[in-house]
Amino acid sequence: MEVARITEYLMSVLFLPILNNFVYFAWGAHDPFWVAMGKRVFLLLPVLAIILGYWASVISLLTVPIRADRQAFVNAILITWWDMGRAIFSFWGGVFKCVFTVGLALFGVLRLGIVGIWLTLQDVLLIPFRVAGNLFSSAVSPGVPWIAVGLTFFWCTLEAVIFTYVTSPLVMDTLSNMTGEQMSEAFIRVPLFMFMSFVVLGSYAVLSSWTSALKTRDVPSIVKIGVIESVALFVEVVFLYREFVDALVPWFAQHSGGNFSLGIFGTLAIAGITWFGIRGMSWFLFASAGTPTILAIIQGSGLRAIRTEHIPALQGSFQLLGSLITELKKEMEWIREKGEEVLASFILPPLQIVAGAINFCTLLITKQHTFRLPFRTLNDLKTARTLLQQPERQTTSANNTTSETVRRRAA
Repeated sequence: MEVARITEYLMSVLFLPILNNFVYFAWGAHDPFWVAMGKRVFLLLPVLAIILGYWASVISLLTVPIRADRQAFVNAILITWWDMGRAIFSFWGGVFKCVFTVGLALFGVLRLGIVGIWLTLQDVLLIPFRVAGNLFSSAVSPGVPWIAVGLTFFWCTLEAVIFTYVTSPLVMDTLSNMTGEQMSEAFIRVPLFMFMSFVVLGSYAVLSSWTSALKTRDVPSIVKIGVIESVALFVEVVFLYREFVDALVPWFAQHSGGNFSLGIFGTLAIAGITWFGIRGMSWFLFASAGTPTILAIIQGSGLRAIRTEHIPALQGSFQLLGSLITELKKEMEWIREKGEEVLASFILPPLQIVAGAINFCTLLITKQHTFRLPFRTLNDLKTARTLLQQPERQTTSANNTTSETVRRRAA
């Protein structure tokens, strides 16, 4: 009868009615949704930990009379409650810290994204200006005369287009008479344009070689290239520039009253003067610098080496985005630390309460705390292997201490 009464008394102490009220209040079953969610986040885990700590404390106090070191054991119980209270307050503060840390991390990522997009747009919009600046820097600095090369190609193309348009009827009639079939104009103009381009570019190449021979005063080369240049002059004047002058004869006749006739020698003279004028102006303006560069590229002899120590490096098309990527690489360590901080702010607060509740149970069984609170970093969380090896080390240390005490007493 007495045993039943004592058991009933112990059960009433362990399972107080107020504990159920704590759980119902923390669960918030009849509260609005947001209020219930707030209670479950902030109160449910602390209430359950307090209940578990209360049960372990009651059982631990019942074992005090049979404990060897009663005072230290009671102090350990009080210290465990202190750790539990600190863990609960750390949990509440950790929730706000977690929200704040996640907000800062999201703000940083959003800021980096916006800055990256803005710098990319700037790079795209500034590409024409940067290309123009690079071209200007290349033009005013000593180096390869790319502007002259571009103008030479442009002028050769322009001459080829003009001569293709002027000589197309003559070539069509000649080929039609030779083959006996009518040739289409579209079929003739593409290969004729390519042929004219090589003729005009070859004319500049011969003129460049003749000029180099004149500079070196190499008489045999001057004579040989002079003959070649004369032949090139004859071919271009007779077959190209003459057709260009013939196309202008109706215009001359219109303004001379209809009694205008150049004749073969007049036509060739005007064509020759036109050739000298066009070749002279284009040569002294850009072809004298562009043609040798084109020949060096075609021949594979390489471009002339230029000292560029004093020339500033040209900026790339995506310089701003490149600087952003460089800064991101430098801050990867900071990003990793920030990620660990966000993870720690999310994991550590609830785990401290769980660790505090477990400490009550291990204190009852082993008279030792398994965890040392508070957890400050993720490294403070011990693995299962470490936790399992810890009691063995404590037991070995206690046995060594006991053996040492026995030896001292025996001595």
